[in-house]
Amino acid sequence: MTDTSRLGPPPPFDPELVPVLGSLARTMPPAVLPEMIPALREFMRAAAPTDDELRREGAIDFTERRVPGPEGAPEISLLVCRPTGSAGPRPAVYFTHGGGMILGDNRTLLGEMLDWVQHLGIVLVSVEYRLAPEHPFPAGLEDVHAGLRWTMAHADELGIDPGRLVVSGPSAGGGLTAGLTLLVRDLEGPAPVGQLLVCPMLDDRNDTPSAHQMAGVGAWDRTSNDTGWSALLGHRRGGPDVTAYAAPARAENLAGLPPLFVDVGSAETFRDEVVTYASRIWRAGGEAELHVWPGGFHGFDALAPDAELSQRARAARAKWLRRILRL
Repeated sequence: MTDTSRLGPPPPFDPELVPVLGSLARTMPPAVLPEMIPALREFMRAAAPTDDELRREGAIDFTERRVPGPEGAPEISLLVCRPTGSAGPRPAVYFTHGGGMILGDNRTLLGEMLDWVQHLGIVLVSVEYRLAPEHPFPAGLEDVHAGLRWTMAHADELGIDPGRLVVSGPSAGGGLTAGLTLLVRDLEGPAPVGQLLVCPMLDDRNDTPSAHQMAGVGAWDRTSNDTGWSALLGHRRGGPDVTAYAAPARAENLAGLPPLFVDVGSAETFRDEVVTYASRIWRAGGEAELHVWPGGFHGFDALAPDAELSQRARAARAKWLRRILRL
């Protein structure tokens, strides 16, 4: 247990981001409670990009595919975006959206990913997965895994080079992506060439110094984290029987994973679990690039994409993608 008596005040937010936090609090307060889930889902649906916005004035073609889900489960939806007129095979990013395990769909917060399609020339495959609490673990991870298996098996059809595919996701999508890479490693399935995790949700125990330090401030605080993890895991949350596929911070073995890019803000709940995860990858002999953005709150670059700190974060991700995908 963290000794909260020894913690200092929360780190300061980047001054350019402070006004954004004020606006955010009117729609999504720092502490998200279970009874808020329906309204927040409706808000996120309304904010999703339209078909015209996905097309980026003709720069992007997209299709929506219904593909087989896990055995005995419904089909899943894959949103496939590619540069207009591009010939395959192209490098790809398999994307899992964020939303605390309880919110969002495969159009959630796609702005940066559409930039990658338009400016890096990749194919984006964004997967929709079943949400908690209606569908607790392992439903979401099984959907994400089924979508990846289908994508790899149909790479030729999609115009994708399966040897140049990165898996990626922010927040809950980052946690699911980390769990996915562990699962693919253990099943010895076709492996991605890299994993790009943005402020990932990794640890159901919710007891790091940063989780306590940021309680009640910023975005997605410790109460919100309790809401998301409890929806996913129920009474198992924080207990001894949580698998690493659900909460990757629980993994005993982090060897043999694809190269990792991971970043997080200094002023957010997930800071310490992310730093620890990257450190454990290094201790296991793996490759990890870690960025801690000073003054960044959870999801800062998606909510304030024009801020200088956001531009730095996005440039670092794009640079890593260019290297890992040989662009």
